[in-house]
Amino acid sequence: MMFGSNTLGNGWVVPADDASITAAAQLLHAGQIVAIPTETVYGLAADAQNAEAVAHIYAAKGRPDFNPLIVHVRDRKAAEKLGLFNATAQVLADAFWPGPLTLVLPLKQGAPVARAVTAGLPTIAIRCPNHPVIQALLLKSDLSLAAPSANRSGAISPTRADHVLKGLGGAVPMILDGGPCSAGLESTIVAVRDDGWQVLRPGPVSATLIEQTLGYPPLSVPMSAIEAPGQMASHYAPSKPVRLNVTVPEKGEYLIGFGAIAGDVNLSATGDLAQAAANLFEALHNADASLATAIAVAPIPHEGIGIAINDRLSRAAA
Repeated sequence: MMFGSNTLGNGWVVPADDASITAAAQLLHAGQIVAIPTETVYGLAADAQNAEAVAHIYAAKGRPDFNPLIVHVRDRKAAEKLGLFNATAQVLADAFWPGPLTLVLPLKQGAPVARAVTAGLPTIAIRCPNHPVIQALLLKSDLSLAAPSANRSGAISPTRADHVLKGLGGAVPMILDGGPCSAGLESTIVAVRDDGWQVLRPGPVSATLIEQTLGYPPLSVPMSAIEAPGQMASHYAPSKPVRLNVTVPEKGEYLIGFGAIAGDVNLSATGDLAQAAANLFEALHNADASLATAIAVAPIPHEGIGIAINDRLSRAAA
């Protein structure tokens, strides 16, 4: 089957229609990787059971093997084949799935996933995404899909198909183009413990909303080890140095503005944090591609989804 669109090396960008989703499912069953849109960012998907296919993800991204992957599933029934759900996990899945929330749960004995997916940990990260393309692919393939962000490890996450093409190119046999991602930030990751819950990575679903849903606050214990993606100190990083909380840029800096600070580009002129989140990675990609020698970012309120934005920015600047 031949596709006519942008190409770079062997990586094809194709419209995410029924024919290309069927072809993508065939590639996944053949042990290949496919780049797919989700509501958060574009992911690099492989059959979660196939160790060789999962190894292709790590190789394409240059990802360290101690960093586990998120497994994407059609629904809670599929998730329960992989992880152990206690009452807290059940409430969170019912409230936020399908959607941008990942649950880190105890790995079910005999779960059909390659060991590399969990990086040898006794837990597994699972998400039921809310995007028609990945949902169609999950249905068509009848697979659970390991799918980290479709970029080089540590680099800016992709929110458009052309970001994937530029970053990974011929390392990906097919890139399904589903347009820009609506949320623009990776999923919130919550570890469900025997004695409570803990946010491992902030995202579109805020800790405040989770607390309101469960009726009790998160655990206050420190995180001692990497249990999920996005916990490394340096991550989501452009090739240029990043300076935060800037109101007046220095010479040579590309200013990413917010609210009244216009900048070279503005995440949200009205100060809308959800709009800023959706535009963040696109702005970082544009800043990195500009002639500027450094990147500056205006202050972002540390509330709601602004907490997740500041998390990504602090890791980009690390």
